[in-house]
Amino acid sequence: MPHATLPTPGLQAFILCGPGVSLNTFTSTPKDLPKALIPIANRPMVWYPLDWCYRMGVTDITLITPPESAQPLEAALATNPALTSLPNPKPEILAPAELSQTSGTGELLRLEEVQKAIVGDFVVLPCDFVSELEGTRLVQQWMTLNPLAAGSSKSRRKAGGMVMLYPTHGLEGVSTKKDETDFLATVQIAKPSVPPPQGSLREGVEEVVFNMPTDTLNDKLEGDKGYLRLRQSLMDRRGRVKMRMKWRDSGVYIFPKWVKDFARVNDRFDSISEDVLGWWAKAGWQDGLADKVGLREVLEPPPTSTSTDNGAEDPDDHISASDLSSTKSSRPAPVQPTPQFASRVHVNAAPAKTPLTIPPLLAYVQPSPAPSLIRRCDTTPQLLSLSLHLARQPLTHPLSPEHKVHPSAQLEQQTRVSAEDCLVGENVKLGFRSNVKESVIGAGCEIGKNVRITKSLLMEGVVVGDGVVLHGCVIGRRARIEGVKAVPPAEGQESGEKAEKGKKKKGAADEEEERTRLTECEVAPNYVVEAGTEAKGEKMMGFDTEGDEEGGFGGEDEEMEEEE
Repeated sequence: MPHATLPTPGLQAFILCGPGVSLNTFTSTPKDLPKALIPIANRPMVWYPLDWCYRMGVTDITLITPPESAQPLEAALATNPALTSLPNPKPEILAPAELSQTSGTGELLRLEEVQKAIVGDFVVLPCDFVSELEGTRLVQQWMTLNPLAAGSSKSRRKAGGMVMLYPTHGLEGVSTKKDETDFLATVQIAKPSVPPPQGSLREGVEEVVFNMPTDTLNDKLEGDKGYLRLRQSLMDRRGRVKMRMKWRDSGVYIFPKWVKDFARVNDRFDSISEDVLGWWAKAGWQDGLADKVGLREVLEPPPTSTSTDNGAEDPDDHISASDLSSTKSSRPAPVQPTPQFASRVHVNAAPAKTPLTIPPLLAYVQPSPAPSLIRRCDTTPQLLSLSLHLARQPLTHPLSPEHKVHPSAQLEQQTRVSAEDCLVGENVKLGFRSNVKESVIGAGCEIGKNVRITKSLLMEGVVVGDGVVLHGCVIGRRARIEGVKAVPPAEGQESGEKAEKGKKKKGAADEEEERTRLTECEVAPNYVVEAGTEAKGEKMMGFDTEGDEEGGFGGEDEEMEEEE
């Protein structure tokens, strides 16, 4: 892993390790295997955002997780080879007692422990974030377009934020038709007087004025008979607005410190993406909205709240650029008296509120087709496609492992592994005449004889019996796929059948019919697939039974669930 070559940007990083509801085949027991530890290309999912932070120089990293998932995360940070190889300092784990598997990201920001942990400008990332784009390039744009962020603490409170969006189409082998998207409306920002350097992200940076998930947009369209209702003030204030529906919010947000106060004063905010960003973007052009959502209270706090966290006043707040100037005039500027007008009616008019300047919410919108990979891995198809994409990359790729086929793997005679598009983990055993192509095999897997595996992902400790055929499958860790089902011969026909088998090529036809064949299936951890099973597009997992103390996957507790 390359180390950061630039000074640290002084940001904190908070990686949200959520429940993984959309990966419930593999995350049904978060106490044992939380979403953050599901492997992508033989590395824990959380390794990718951690590596992204370290490479851009951010080392103050905190993993936020529900209490029940804290212990397996701590164990993985101490024992998993991919995580122990990360540089120091190691990330901290924050497991607030009030945080549950159903808590929203907006609610998470309001938790007291999280509020105390945020002491400066910060980055929020999901644990399922995978990016080939260097984080330093994104941070450089945020710092360039928010020059006050490097000034005093008082001016830092008025810095804007930045989000990142990627196109869900156009990336061969990764993009799927079922990818989740967001509705985004942006306007162009002022062009710089000096052209940006080559390779800069400035051309893709715009200001967000409206955003929501596409599902929410569809509900609004259905309720308004196919019309999208927008306020006239959006057109009056912003003019030309560009709308997109095939991009997705990456879940990566660079926030100034004041955003934690914005989330704290709005107890109805459930989601960062939909609520925090949505109301922030609309407050920039909708009259009166900033006061309703508490932005004036946050951006223009009373004088008593300008002290630092320990109660002492920040000396930077009293520094004025004009006081430090050597060319300023020593003569004070004359004060013009306020004109008074006669009036027969005395009106106690309330003082008018000064206009509030809303810090801009910027967005880097990756162009299409995407020049580099940026993805969220929150569905099983994405888990498979991202693992296979990374398996196809050369060893010089920044996200590639040290070995395509680990030196400790044991391959028996006539076994074929397509090294250019496969990854084979440590201590893997591949049986006689097995064939592996476009697949990822996790550590400690045992593959039997005459097995065919194509475009599949096997997590650690999977056992595959003889003659099994897997295509487009994702197999959970320590699952067992039983091999060829033995068919006992009828009495008096054993010798005749042996003679018939000797005449057939590559085994008897009835033996071929008894092979286990799985196509585009998901198999839960520790699940046992019986020999001779043939399935396509199904989820194989156990269901919970109340009062079952053993909690196993055998016997009557097994079921096969067809994917809709």
